[in-house]
Amino acid sequence: MNIQAMMKQAQKLQQDMMKTKGEIDKTVFTGSSSAVNVEVYGDKTVKSIKIAMEECCKEDIEMLEDMLMVAINDAFKKVDKETENKMGKFTNGMPGLF
Repeated sequence: MNIQAMMKQAQKLQQDMMKTKGEIDKTVFTGSSSAVNVEVYGDKTVKSIKIAMEECCKEDIEMLEDMLMVAINDAFKKVDKETENKMGKFTNGMPGLF
């Protein structure tokens, strides 16, 4: 294989990677914890937070903060898993590149 063919292949791979990453970034992932549901995009920006107040004590702000943290982290784990699943084909199983 000559250099030009390798460069063309590398450019195609890069375009495919960027397209796949763009698809992941636009996908909405949902995390939940008790009375809290969080939606985040694949780029890990928060889309929405829903709190079911009838299920949680209105006076317990600390508990609510903990539930938010758990729900957001749950959604982020789903983003990471989907990124590894979709982008792994480009990295040949080398974790942590995305």
